Amino acid sequence: MNRSHRSAGRDWILGGLFVALALVLPIAFHALGVGSVFLPMHIPVFLAGFFVSPLVATVVGFVSPLLSSVLTGMPPLSPPVAQSMVFELAVYGLVTALVYRASRRLYLSWAAAAVAGRLTAGLVGAFFLPLFGFKAVPLFYPLTAGLVTGLPGLVLQALFVPPVVYLLQRATGRVGAARGAGGGGSVPKPDADPRGGVSG
Repeated sequence: MNRSHRSAGRDWILGGLFVALALVLPIAFHALGVGSVFLPMHIPVFLAGFFVSPLVATVVGFVSPLLSSVLTGMPPLSPPVAQSMVFELAVYGLVTALVYRASRRLYLSWAAAAVAGRLTAGLVGAFFLPLFGFKAVPLFYPLTAGLVTGLPGLVLQALFVPPVVYLLQRATGRVGAARGAGGGGSVPKPDADPRGGVSG
């Protein structure tokens, strides 16, 4: 088995672990009554974007809401919350992986993915929900008024995701998704310039 096959196999194994985490975290948060506030399912999807390929990260985001809905009833299939979330979370995984591969900047990758995912949620709310007979959501609602309700989750992601990625990468000596652009090497600090400086 060559190196690329081993790498792909590792990605899918890690992807399965991230999906499992996306099932367990919401259960724990909902048990505390804060599941809908802190958006716990989003966290493993963002993490996946830093450690696996863009394809696997996209699959993690797409599969997690549906599998969670089938196994736990959260998020619900009717109204079609789970169906809507698959697009948003798939974009989270995809954009995180792509931006991180290109920049190796942790906060930039998370922030770009967060914006892209919320734009996707707006598109889904505006054009997908009416297909099921539900009232359309304004296109930019997730980035305007909807941002207020999602703010605790965004704060948690900002405080948790990039630092955890940095610590894990430092502990393992790996650069996560960036390895596809050149293999191992030094681990970047949050928003570190790949050329050696730190962004301001």
